[in-house]
Amino acid sequence: MNVTNQCNLSCSYCYEYGEDKIVQTENGKQPKMMTEETARASVDFMLREAGETAHLTFFGGETLLNYRVLRPTVAYARERAAELGKRVDFSLTTNATLLKPEIIEFLAENNFGITISIDGPADLQNKFRVYHNGAGSYDQVAPNIKALLARHRSRPIGARVTLTRETLQVRRIYDHLTNEVGFWEVGFAPVTAAPGRPHAFGDEGFEDVLSQFRDLANDYKDAALAGRHHGFSNVRETLSEIHRGASKAWPCGAGFGLLGVSTNGDVALCHRFAGSDDHKLGTVHDGINRDAQRAFLENHHVANKTDCATCWARPLCAGGCYHEAHTRYGSTEQPNLHYCDWIRGWTDTCLSIYAEISRVNPAFLQQFEGDDDEALPTS
Repeated sequence: MNVTNQCNLSCSYCYEYGEDKIVQTENGKQPKMMTEETARASVDFMLREAGETAHLTFFGGETLLNYRVLRPTVAYARERAAELGKRVDFSLTTNATLLKPEIIEFLAENNFGITISIDGPADLQNKFRVYHNGAGSYDQVAPNIKALLARHRSRPIGARVTLTRETLQVRRIYDHLTNEVGFWEVGFAPVTAAPGRPHAFGDEGFEDVLSQFRDLANDYKDAALAGRHHGFSNVRETLSEIHRGASKAWPCGAGFGLLGVSTNGDVALCHRFAGSDDHKLGTVHDGINRDAQRAFLENHHVANKTDCATCWARPLCAGGCYHEAHTRYGSTEQPNLHYCDWIRGWTDTCLSIYAEISRVNPAFLQQFEGDDDEALPTS
């Protein structure tokens, strides 16, 4: 649920506000803030479509700019779910600039799953994650995050890092966010950007990221063999898919298990496409357009991606992120060919790690057996 399309930061690499944005908001079609009425309709829509457990993630823009709507929506979702004999799990993504004590208390009381968007130590955070006047955000967010971590202990809180060609310091970022800030886990994602953008990766950048990922993944392996926690979430997620025997027909749940709602109540593939007319699947008031949904799933099945036909890593990739493909190639139907060597290299690394953990400490892998299958769309 994209409760706002506004943000109090001005990150130059942001897919929603930078040169690669899909949704145009200047024409006024998309309200800046979702109303409480639309939020309630979104909850009703979600509960109609969901099984016994619904997952509601609040997103933006900067999510907490619309806290005045977020707060009563949580209460409404709990009430409606109870009436229907269902359960709602809450999560949100935030840049941590607005984590005031009363908001932290609310998030902890409601057992939110929380992801913090942060890029590392001050010099790296302040390179791109800046306010509209150009001032860096690290000094504001660091104490807020520590206050959140001290209060909210019922669920692990993770950091989500955007890597650019100018901030390729994976181990330094990881060590700072885990050892100095205190995050339970840290996940990294290369920036989504069209070729030629100043922060976009070239071939050498992808090779550099893979090398650094492998180095940190070996630390994860050593910790796993000794039965210790390690917070590198990228390797954990891949090991989980391997353990559960993932064989994906689509790269993610976008379009069926996962849907994104824009500020005006339009329903799209996922949060990254919320508000895009070209990727609209319905509205929270009228429901899903099943013909449009069916056509999307048929057109995006991995069997239709001929470039993927002979790739041995296809069961874990299925062509990659739709939004990345749209940004790079102008079409969600295209496989992310610029990632192919990277994906194969990373999958090979994780397969080797999985094999060694299976041999030396198989009990470690039991943690993946209860993982949610929503992320494993199959044919």
